[in-house]
Amino acid sequence: MNRPPLHALIGFAAAARSGNLTRAAESLHLTVSALSHQIRTLEERLGVRLFERGSRGVRPTPDGERLLERIAPHLDALEHALRPFSPRRDEVLTISLMASMASVWLVPRLGGFLAEHPQLEVNLLSSSALVDFDREPGIDAALRSGRGRWPGLIVEHLFDETLAPVASPALIERMGGPPETPAALARWPLLGDPGHQWQDWFARVGGAVPARFVAHFDDSETMHRAAVEGMGVALARMVRARLLVEHGQLVPLSELRLRTDYAHYLVYPPRSADHRGLLAFRDWLHEQARAYAARQG
Repeated sequence: MNRPPLHALIGFAAAARSGNLTRAAESLHLTVSALSHQIRTLEERLGVRLFERGSRGVRPTPDGERLLERIAPHLDALEHALRPFSPRRDEVLTISLMASMASVWLVPRLGGFLAEHPQLEVNLLSSSALVDFDREPGIDAALRSGRGRWPGLIVEHLFDETLAPVASPALIERMGGPPETPAALARWPLLGDPGHQWQDWFARVGGAVPARFVAHFDDSETMHRAAVEGMGVALARMVRARLLVEHGQLVPLSELRLRTDYAHYLVYPPRSADHRGLLAFRDWLHEQARAYAARQG
């Protein structure tokens, strides 16, 4: 059997590790069509199917997992050996972040940054998974939400995460108007939040946590959508719920904001510390974060 081309093996490994053809193609500076062709060619040469395709992306078949297990150490070693010789383009900046953070916070502000730095090309890669900077050298930095504990990376605090109860206008009307006090929310239909923060809310404002919730959710986006549909009151992450509030789909039921132990951060590996494009973005990002935090009070 002829040896499979190296570029096809690299493309296969990138897709298998990311679980997403679009993201893998972007990391390799290919089109999705070109990467798909590489994978099909590799499958034909090996005589096996390497991926199962689904609505959320791709995942390796058992044959694909065996192939990745065998070739990954060799590709990693080759990449590590060549890394010192790889040229870096400081006018190209690639940032990984969650889609919700991109759409509701970064993108509405990004036009101003690009106008100030027309020489820069900014690539945003949307993903809910934490990027592995060692395995994805094409990614320069990331915006993350968490407790700020990512060993081996440079971690810079941007602003804290705050929560507030929100409800749809229809639910507020159904309940006869806004609650008279924050503690009165105990008598409203409440949506269980992913972080179980309602206990902290009632500990601050007074009142007892209800014995049951209308429904529980394991992610904020679905919980926000349920609140929009009038199912109940969500203890919303205000960064991610901003557009829903601005468009009138959700209404804050209190001026109080509950701080969590989660916050938003800029993180990047030491190799990016002198990236000229990132340095410019970093300064601008901190300025935007300070302004946002000041408005939140």
